[in-house]
Amino acid sequence: MEYVRAHIKVYGIVQGVFFRSSMKRVADKLGVRGWVRNVPDGSVEAVVEGPRDRVEELIKWAHRGPPLAQVNRVEVVWGQYIGEFKDFRIRY
Repeated sequence: MEYVRAHIKVYGIVQGVFFRSSMKRVADKLGVRGWVRNVPDGSVEAVVEGPRDRVEELIKWAHRGPPLAQVNRVEVVWGQYIGEFKDFRIRY
């Protein structure tokens, strides 16, 4: 099984719509680790590590987001798996 790391930025109406808490719930269900936070420019940023298929599943979810979100664009930068996270957290 290949493990990967992805830096994700999600643009659109993604703050104030429970995006971070919803992403945490999906990430926990998938068993991927990392963090998610709001960015001052109105986007949401996440760094995620785990098995490639599960990270890809989370990215697929990020293109839709929770029901109130309106996602315009998702940027993903793939990186080398480091294994630095013990769980998935919301950063403030």
